[in-house]
Amino acid sequence: MKVYTIATCLCLAALGAPLHLWAQSKTAYATRLAPAAMERLAFWEDSLSRLADTVVNCRDSLRRVTASQLLQSGLETALQEPGAFNYTFGNVKAVSILAPPDSSFRLFTWQLFVNDSTYQYQGLLQVNKPEPTLFPLTDRSADMDPPPLFEALPPDQWYGALYYSIRQFDTPQGRRYLLMGFDAYSFFERRKLIDVFLFDKNGQPEFGAPVFDRPQRPGSREHRMVFDYSAEASIKVNWDEEYKMVLFDHLLPVPSPYRSAMTAVPDGSYDGLRFENGRWVFVDKVFNDFQETPPFPVPVLNGRGKDILGKDVKSKKN
Repeated sequence: MKVYTIATCLCLAALGAPLHLWAQSKTAYATRLAPAAMERLAFWEDSLSRLADTVVNCRDSLRRVTASQLLQSGLETALQEPGAFNYTFGNVKAVSILAPPDSSFRLFTWQLFVNDSTYQYQGLLQVNKPEPTLFPLTDRSADMDPPPLFEALPPDQWYGALYYSIRQFDTPQGRRYLLMGFDAYSFFERRKLIDVFLFDKNGQPEFGAPVFDRPQRPGSREHRMVFDYSAEASIKVNWDEEYKMVLFDHLLPVPSPYRSAMTAVPDGSYDGLRFENGRWVFVDKVFNDFQETPPFPVPVLNGRGKDILGKDVKSKKN
């Protein structure tokens, strides 16, 4: 009842369409969800949904931060319920919930807007085991400048992001998972990243693996890829089923219109990553057509049709 009591004191607002979840197949590890547990989780889901809405929509920064902390602790408690892995939490719309096809784990991530130049990310890793197994994700990206392209990171040293896509793949070293994520980063710059998730030889979760082959870095495979671009631009970084590869905008460096520094915008062409023998190989200029000059889209917070979770964006209230 504690979460309900605090949640009702926070300002709440409704969001758009529900977040799409990956279909999860049953595994030998899944615990059956009993009717009593289902009822308790439905109670938690309603409270967590209210908190998540507050994190996204409340105009008071202190209440947003408080709601995010309560969301973290409340979700940890709810996921301790036996069989909770089989509960979708589909009404908690402001939280991205991703699971791979093998249903070995789920990732819960969300974005906390602190102020115009500060964003933080929070999350939980839920492992599909008979006993509830959770790992809080601690965002340390503010201390990672430049981003750690060649390092494996544990959950308590996580490069925080809002994950929106997952791709399972196998290597000679074991199964791995590509994670595509968004980092609002700063007022002038945005980031998208392709990270890797895995369980190490001791069964411990880890982010980052040397699976990316790029000609720009011969003899050294990156553990993750990070794309910096102008906050006024919009870029694609995602798996493309038609081309059977990860596609992403080719970025062109240009002077920033707001400060004495460089930024990057898409030039209308695409690069990609093709999976070959357990690694992701860089493909230059997947398509031959491109624009003569780089496009400058309208600001991302003004007229954007979809947000990072694929939901309709409503105009910002004054």
